[in-house]
Amino acid sequence: MKPGCYTALVTPFSENGETVDYEALNRLVTFQIENGITGILAVGTTGESPTLAWEEHHLVTEAVAQGTREKCLCIAGTGSNNTKESIDATKHAVGVGADAVLLVDPYYNGPSSLEIRQEYIKPVATRFPDTTIIPYVIPGRTGAQLFPEDLALLFKNYPNVSTVKEATANIDNMRRTRACCGGDFTILSGDDGMTFQMMTDPTVNAAGVISVITNIAPRTIGDMVKLLLDGNQAEAEKLKSALDPLFGLVTVTTEEQTDFGPVACRARNPLGIKTLMSILGLPVGPCRQPLGKMSQNGIQKVVAAAKDVQQKNPQIWQPLADFFHVDVDERLNNPIYLEGLFYPEY
Repeated sequence: MKPGCYTALVTPFSENGETVDYEALNRLVTFQIENGITGILAVGTTGESPTLAWEEHHLVTEAVAQGTREKCLCIAGTGSNNTKESIDATKHAVGVGADAVLLVDPYYNGPSSLEIRQEYIKPVATRFPDTTIIPYVIPGRTGAQLFPEDLALLFKNYPNVSTVKEATANIDNMRRTRACCGGDFTILSGDDGMTFQMMTDPTVNAAGVISVITNIAPRTIGDMVKLLLDGNQAEAEKLKSALDPLFGLVTVTTEEQTDFGPVACRARNPLGIKTLMSILGLPVGPCRQPLGKMSQNGIQKVVAAAKDVQQKNPQIWQPLADFFHVDVDERLNNPIYLEGLFYPEY
């Protein structure tokens, strides 16, 4: 897969979340392209693939594939915990022009790494030898993990399995992946907050990122990745420092008080990023149930991070402000834009 910066695109819904807003989807795709993104991932887990019907899934993939054609690369999320579904989804994605497919480790039924290799990745790679197959390793969300050794066996036998989206948050696992798979294999960060470390660690040597935060800051994150690919670590580190407050929004963790004592509350992706996009005036709609809203403490964290960037590095918001014709400062400081986005009580 081409080195660079890819966006795991959110899926915009109508106000009640019942239907996909395809007009808004096209605007989001255009925003990414105009800000120099290398590629767009359609209907990944950031795109709320678990709550999309397969007909919706296919229509979103087709819309993104058409919108990106000859402009940037398109990756289609075709992963499942059912191999037949993944084969069917990959067949559709290839048919509408996707350049690659992303296969998240099978969730809940939790096959072993051996089974993921033999019963999941291998059948898709064999069926579609001319399509880049990208395993997505994120055990914290799936309860399963394709190990580096099995990934290397796939790469050895199926040249189209040449890239991984690595989101284990385990630098030793990443180093093991590089050691097993060799220098010709592409490692993409699946964790915004670890991209800089993964790209500057010579024993990992990641080639870029499939990012959540590029939904709102594609230009700056793309610039950081380009600087790192060019070997300009010092300038890239300045951009990383400017972006750090936003990287914490992929998962927003708070402690909430209840009548029975304190509890931890984790607003999982894409709730944090979609909430901020709504505050900023982007046409994304809500998350689909069972994702819902943030706690008051959670939304305060989101707003505080965005304000921090606005105060110290307002240039990060400029592409978004220009494209969507919004006043970022006004939207972050007017409480009217928070209405309906959080639970009034825990």
